[in-house]
Amino acid sequence: MNSRILVATVGRILRQLRHDRRTVALLVVVPTVLLTLVYYMYADQPRVPGTPSAFDRIALVMLGFFPFIIMFLVTSIAMLRERTSGTLERLLTTPLAKADLLFGYGIAFGLAGAVQATIASAVAYWVFGLHTAGSSGLVIMIAALNAVLAVALGLLCSAFARTEFQAVQFMPVVVAPQLLLCGLFVPREQMAGWLQAVSDALPLTYAVEALQEVGAHAEPTATMWRDVAVVAAVAVLALLLAAATLRRRSS
Repeated sequence: MNSRILVATVGRILRQLRHDRRTVALLVVVPTVLLTLVYYMYADQPRVPGTPSAFDRIALVMLGFFPFIIMFLVTSIAMLRERTSGTLERLLTTPLAKADLLFGYGIAFGLAGAVQATIASAVAYWVFGLHTAGSSGLVIMIAALNAVLAVALGLLCSAFARTEFQAVQFMPVVVAPQLLLCGLFVPREQMAGWLQAVSDALPLTYAVEALQEVGAHAEPTATMWRDVAVVAAVAVLALLLAAATLRRRSS
């Protein structure tokens, strides 16, 4: 990859994102609204002394999940539009390589995910009183990494879609199983053996476990760093696969 071209690509994507007010609202406003709903859903739940409240447990995971679902949706559609409009074909006639483009998307939307996670975390900690044993900075780092993972998966899936509707159809296939099997609703050790095996193969499982480690421990644990490494490795692998499958234009 060419670092100068990569930086220019990141700048172009961020400028496009800045001028898209609806997408900015989706990134910034929607997570805060959903977090507010979660807070009032669990506001009257009894709390057992010495254990996290229901809101602490759910909201912590949601802070990582919001960037994942929103960035997957935004990225898959954005790349499809660049391909169907012919923009991608024109870009690839320049010295811009596929890897520069896709890693540029990963970095740009990762930065957007970090901003989103920072705003949502600020609301969760300072407005709704979210409590975690570990640092809020680690929560934001993991949430931003989730955004990069979602971007990578969104770019990969967009290569197999011809219309925006088809791109959206990948959401229940890619996102829903990871939400259901990540351990948020049912502890993974209580799942059937084959469901545990599927859960072990899903990257969001490790992101959720990393967030739970931050919630339970004052200092970063070896398990948290292992999970972060797994999520980062899957994100890089997905970006490389997306570069290998990227088509200049939809038929």
